[in-house]
Amino acid sequence: MTSLAGKTLFITGASRGIGLSIALRAARDGANIVIAAKTTEPHPTLPGTIYTAAAAIEGVGGRALPIPVDLRDDDAVDAAIARAVDHFGGIDIVINNASAMHRKPTLETDMKRFDLLFGINTRGTYQLTRKCLPHLLKAQNPHVLTIAPLPIFDHPEKFKPYPAYMLSKMNMTLLSMAWAEEFEGQVAFNTLWPRTAIWTAAVQALRGDDGAARARSPEIMADAAWHILTQDAGSFSGRFMLDDDVLRDAGVTDFTHYYHPDADPADMNSSLWVSYGLVSVEDSLRKPK
Repeated sequence: MTSLAGKTLFITGASRGIGLSIALRAARDGANIVIAAKTTEPHPTLPGTIYTAAAAIEGVGGRALPIPVDLRDDDAVDAAIARAVDHFGGIDIVINNASAMHRKPTLETDMKRFDLLFGINTRGTYQLTRKCLPHLLKAQNPHVLTIAPLPIFDHPEKFKPYPAYMLSKMNMTLLSMAWAEEFEGQVAFNTLWPRTAIWTAAVQALRGDDGAARARSPEIMADAAWHILTQDAGSFSGRFMLDDDVLRDAGVTDFTHYYHPDADPADMNSSLWVSYGLVSVEDSLRKPK
């Protein structure tokens, strides 16, 4: 498969950032995009709403259905899926992109924040995927792609700075791992994670302008996602991937156009962290289970 034309993608958190970039990449193929996100009114510091995202998607050739959804609201999730199926006739791909971010140590993470992290990142991913599965099982080449980290359980130092956030995100990885086994040969389940920081409005608000020098644009995640979603769902599943590894295996050799204008490519390349437990796209294609 070399195109997402005519496919219906249900993308959470697609009003801005990585979710919107994935939506726009698919829309350029002529895909249908369900924009499932909370933002209906302009935010004072974070640009973009589900309606501005819909306009952008339609502007590049896609079809858009903006639906306000809070993943913690069971009834809202049910209604959003029903609207998507009624409007587009089914669901072919789910992108679990929406996440709550609170990167703080334990003593700075109260139970309200803890419940937010697990309510959206873990429970939200489980609920949406579970309720979309009956439709995915009817689709041709169905995929679920979750934006979640590599399964780095043998590196506890990665959990040390913000345990609650990391555990909520790692649960998303574990769910994908389990579902890949449970629905082997029926629905593809994979995860994708950026090797570097991705320069979005949310990251800018968190890190300030200084973070731009060591960040890449969200388009690198969008291009990597496209390559994953166009693989055969029957055999390409149970993979945990980094964005640039996916693109290298797809033949990309120059990544400088993904860098922020303020970035120093030499500094970027020297500071990339080493991935652990990675199964690459190339290995996945050559070594079927």
